[in-house]
Amino acid sequence: MGLISNGTTIFDNGAMAVGGSLVLLSSATASSSASIEFSLGSYKEYKFFFVDIHPQTDSVNLQMNFSTDSGSNYNVTKTTTYFRAAHDEANTDTFLAYSTGADLAQSTTFQRLQNDLGNGADESCSGSLTLYNPSSTTYVKHFISTSNAYFASDYTQNVFVAGYANTTSALTNIKFEMSSGNIDDGKILMFGVN
Repeated sequence: MGLISNGTTIFDNGAMAVGGSLVLLSSATASSSASIEFSLGSYKEYKFFFVDIHPQTDSVNLQMNFSTDSGSNYNVTKTTTYFRAAHDEANTDTFLAYSTGADLAQSTTFQRLQNDLGNGADESCSGSLTLYNPSSTTYVKHFISTSNAYFASDYTQNVFVAGYANTTSALTNIKFEMSSGNIDDGKILMFGVN
């Protein structure tokens, strides 16, 4: 028997029941693209999946920013955290570290989601970003990202980013780009959560 709250099953046989389903809203495939942009609507939660993102330039960062003016400017103030774990191919180095140079403190610059991506034929990045209630005009907008990459120095690297867009204006757009050069290849999918 499940635990019922206001007519919704929260726990059923010891497992948490998640209410809501993913609705594919848009997808974009990069082909030497300067950036990939999406318009946001009124979903309470958005999930972005980036798949095999490959840069043209070696040792660059995948990054994102938000807009409150339909994409005219990508300069929303953000405060974030950034940490990563890595292991090299040669099995000679591992690390788990908070990266103070990759977090933001009330900054309008682009937020790094993955760093030092390699442009070798076998190097790429995949992961996800969750954005909560971007159309709210009352609260700040929280987001969480996790990704894994085969990056420029022949490491596997798992990166964790979290933070908030410090604005009570509705977020209208999101933009993904490299810190330098184009996105050579890869796909980004945007889902709304019902």
